[in-house]
Amino acid sequence: MRRIVTHFSICFILLLFSRTVSSAQELLLYKTVDTTQLFIEVRCPEQMSPSKEYPALVFFFGGGWVSGSRAQFEHQADYFAKRGMVCFLVDYRTRNEHKTSPFESLKDAKSAVRYLRAYADELHIDPDKIIASGGSAGAHLAAATALIEGYNEGTDDLDISPVPNALILFNPVIDNGPGGYGFERIGDQYKDFSPLHNIEAGAPPTLFLLGTKDNLVPVVTAQYYQMVMEKVGSRCDLVLYEDQPHGFFNYTNFDYYKKTVQASDDFLQSLGYLQKEPEVKIE
Repeated sequence: MRRIVTHFSICFILLLFSRTVSSAQELLLYKTVDTTQLFIEVRCPEQMSPSKEYPALVFFFGGGWVSGSRAQFEHQADYFAKRGMVCFLVDYRTRNEHKTSPFESLKDAKSAVRYLRAYADELHIDPDKIIASGGSAGAHLAAATALIEGYNEGTDDLDISPVPNALILFNPVIDNGPGGYGFERIGDQYKDFSPLHNIEAGAPPTLFLLGTKDNLVPVVTAQYYQMVMEKVGSRCDLVLYEDQPHGFFNYTNFDYYKKTVQASDDFLQSLGYLQKEPEVKIE
């Protein structure tokens, strides 16, 4: 715990005394598996009150559980830090770098949410306002932290919930069953691993952002996900973007990056996690 407090204190001092940075950044070691160290990058608001708890927005990068970088969502994190949230960009194990399966990726995602909730006081975040987000396989992980009971790291404190309070999903690969994404690697375990097959009452409110020409996530799958969510009494806002492919939300596609950031902002306002003011330019 001392390391965690020290790391975040450095971040907090930067926020209090520096006016030259748009958001303070700090790396936190949240998990060690054998010799593998996994980090969370923190993006903080410019001005923070030590007596206030802030909503936390957690990003998981995409890449098919095979590759990827936490830098994928750095622009979104910078924006929402300016809007008054503490944002977290999460490392997790992938096949190319760590020779692991999608199951280890999910274990890491759940460990990350537990870590943030366990150290909410030190991080100045509200443990009841944790929003998980991500793109593609990263969005799968975000949804799975909320919906999947298994695939917990043996060293985790299982008394701490890994379930976020809301989800923002950028073209999530939420169907891992036969005919869905990743079935050739997941096999029959899809019954316990696929978010689409594990929606139950109490699922967190969800924003689902999808292009109509996504080659991995059919629109009908998203519509079915929304229908099942609503059937169990949970909110699922599905926003479709005409003629957009998989990955349309990335910063390199700037117009749709802005549109999806604004949609996310509106969703968070509707939950009471953000206020309309102060307005921040999306850049």
